[in-house]
Amino acid sequence: MFKSARNPDREFVALGIGVIAVSDTRTIETDTSGALLVELLEADGHRCVGRQVVPDDKQAIRAAVQSLVTQDDVNVVLTTGGTGFSGRDVTPEAIEPLFDKRMDGFSVLFHQYSATTIGTSSLQSRATAGLIDTTFVFCLPGSRGACRDAWEGILSQQLDYRHSPCNFVELMPRLTER
Repeated sequence: MFKSARNPDREFVALGIGVIAVSDTRTIETDTSGALLVELLEADGHRCVGRQVVPDDKQAIRAAVQSLVTQDDVNVVLTTGGTGFSGRDVTPEAIEPLFDKRMDGFSVLFHQYSATTIGTSSLQSRATAGLIDTTFVFCLPGSRGACRDAWEGILSQQLDYRHSPCNFVELMPRLTER
């Protein structure tokens, strides 16, 4: 089985990460999943460059993500919430049309990792990810457990320049190649 490793010859590169909670019922004060993501990303050495809560509305979600991806200090956007199957869950529908490139593997890995913690209930998530211009966007479920699974199981490693054999940070200088 593959074991990831940190390359001791590389120094950590702090990324600017925006966090958006999608919810009709939460506020910044009651958004525990967004707060957890900020706590986790900052504990790993990254910077939270913006945090907000937007309603379960395609246009509001799109506008919030588009606002962050145009900022020079934002490398990554994490959304939490709106990835389920209820009538108000529209985050994938709002964000996927904005992707220049889809990251199908994220959903696969997220479901594999999540299944180790919640079993077949992982099927109830439509977690997705992709690239908008030069910004990585990850749409996570709204539960704290799912956010922790995504961060600890995937994102913490892939957003760390020291992670071997490869990671997203080392790709960033090449994202504008045409």
